Amino acid sequence: MAEHRVAARQDLKPGQVVGAGKYAVGDNGKELFAVTRRCRHLGADLANGSVDKDGCLVCPWHQSVYDVTTGRMVRGPQGVFAKVPGLGAAFKALTRVLPLGRGTVVERDGDVFVS
Repeated sequence: MAEHRVAARQDLKPGQVVGAGKYAVGDNGKELFAVTRRCRHLGADLANGSVDKDGCLVCPWHQSVYDVTTGRMVRGPQGVFAKVPGLGAAFKALTRVLPLGRGTVVERDGDVFVS
C-alpha cells in the first residue's frame, strides 16, 4: 500500500483539512483522520472542506457532514438540496452501505503520513 507524506505535524492545525493522494487528511481537534476525498453527494473534493465543532468533516459545496471515524454521512446536503424531500436521507443511507473510505494516519519523525 502506498504511503503519502501529508505535512509536517506542526503545519497541520486543528480544524484544517488537506489533500494527500486519494485522501482528505485533517485534525479534528481530537485526532488525525483520513477519508477518501470525494463527497458522496456530487463528488466535491473534501480536502477543501472544514471541520465542525463536533469534529466531523463538512463538504465545501453543500455542507454535507461526515463522521470521520466511520465515513458515514451524518447530515445530508444543505441549501437548495435540503429542500428536495428525501435527498439527505437517501445519501445518508448510501453511506451506511458505502461509507467514505478511511486511511491510516501515522506520525513519524515530526511528519504526518497516510496510507
